[in-house]
Amino acid sequence: MSVRDEPPGSPRPAGSTEGGMVGAVLTKEDPPGADPTLAEQVRRGPARFWPFLLVGILAVVVSGALGLRQDAQTAVLILVVVIALVFDYTNGFHDAANAIATSVSTRALTPRAALIMAAVMNLIGALLGVEVAKTVSEVITPPTGLHGLTVVAAGVLGAITWNMITWYFGLPSSSSHALIGGVVGAGVASASAVSWSTVVEKVAIPMVISPIAGFGLAYMVMVAILWIFRRANPGRVGRRFRIAQSLSAASMALGHGLQDAQKTMGIIVLALVTTGHATGETVPLWVILACATALALGTYAGGWRIMRTLGRRVIELDPPKGFAAESTASLILYATAYIWHAPISTTHTITSCIMGVGATKRLSAVRWGVAGNIITAWVLTMPMAAAVAALVYFVVHLFGA
Repeated sequence: MSVRDEPPGSPRPAGSTEGGMVGAVLTKEDPPGADPTLAEQVRRGPARFWPFLLVGILAVVVSGALGLRQDAQTAVLILVVVIALVFDYTNGFHDAANAIATSVSTRALTPRAALIMAAVMNLIGALLGVEVAKTVSEVITPPTGLHGLTVVAAGVLGAITWNMITWYFGLPSSSSHALIGGVVGAGVASASAVSWSTVVEKVAIPMVISPIAGFGLAYMVMVAILWIFRRANPGRVGRRFRIAQSLSAASMALGHGLQDAQKTMGIIVLALVTTGHATGETVPLWVILACATALALGTYAGGWRIMRTLGRRVIELDPPKGFAAESTASLILYATAYIWHAPISTTHTITSCIMGVGATKRLSAVRWGVAGNIITAWVLTMPMAAAVAALVYFVVHLFGA
């Protein structure tokens, strides 16, 4: 059952086909001479972005090496905090689609309204807890002083690099696992103490369980919705679920802020503990506010490429399916943050929920080829981010020693 309330013969979005919405754009074409939309800017950006990314990484590596040689601990600490906030910003635009792709694809919200809502809710969610941040800060115990700052910076750079690669290809990989993979990779390369029990219990196990739980719970929620509204008028149900989906999208964005901003807080706390500026027992208020703001700004910048993958290419969504996916994903995000203090991936969670609701129609309704590419990105995220982080650590340590 697919609940839609568009009248027959209504125009399809540009790029759609009779067989599905693959490749459909999410905004109308601009009139000639109009300023390019945010989506157009993102599509034109990658060719100019890659040289900028490489120059930025090189500048950070050189700055870190010079800081080590000059024993400028404060300067390197500031550099690490800036790198962490840059990661938080990239996390925002990389994962913006997690909260709003379904509501935009079903036209429950316009793209601009959805981005504003997601940015505001991300900001609020980031202020609601710090337990996940404490978990992230306990993943490794780096050396003290400048050497420890090098380890932390290398880990974050590995995560940023993998975020950019998956963003370019439109794959909704996990920023969370990229960050943790980068930190672990830099920790192993530097022979730092890695808390493997924390990695296994709070990262690896939830990484496997949360998508499975999301798929199963979303499937059951969607089955319940189909049964409850089996005799209802499809058009009326579609309109009501569009309103409900606005609320579920806001709930999803709140959960994203609750989870993802705290991961960057944990990295900054780790850097502060390494240099003796914090004990690790609490998260300073300025760290909370800075991370919340960076995530909100990144979210407003928008993740249009990934939004198309989640919103159109995995399964064609209608408002009831979007509501079921978002509400289920939100529940999992809140439970893992407040009960288990586990830094799970919002990307993994919402994507598996989308697959779960799609499977209620028929298994073939899920585009398993696209889903397979996403799963491949999931598997590669931690080791690839770890490898890049280890490489950055060796380069900085070699020239800064």
